[in-house]
Amino acid sequence: QVQLQESGPGLVKPSQTLSLTCTVSGGSITANDYYWSWIRRPPGKGLEWMGAVDYVGNTYYSPSLKSRTSISRDTSKNKFSLQLTSVTPEDTAEYFCAAYEGKSWSVPPKVMFDYWGQGTQVTVSS
Repeated sequence: QVQLQESGPGLVKPSQTLSLTCTVSGGSITANDYYWSWIRRPPGKGLEWMGAVDYVGNTYYSPSLKSRTSISRDTSKNKFSLQLTSVTPEDTAEYFCAAYEGKSWSVPPKVMFDYWGQGTQVTVSS
């Protein structure tokens, strides 16, 4: 059973960079046909897919966030990470990492994610 766990600071100042890491257990981030995503949910709003890295290291980004988002992976530690630059209070949200396994990947994704982390709250405030 794949398990995901987000980690990172819960408070970030405006204009700084938000950095989160997702640690994966129970499976390898290089396993075939896996797509590892970051998704967020601002207060009172729905889920927003931010981007992903796949099993061979290709990256995919939401067009609306692409200029500020970078997703990377560390295969030796079985982790993948999110960096969001120039944050504002509008980036306050619960951030989730999630995984999809399959052959129906698209951008934006129109799939049901198979595995989710528990989420981590990030507040942008001075």
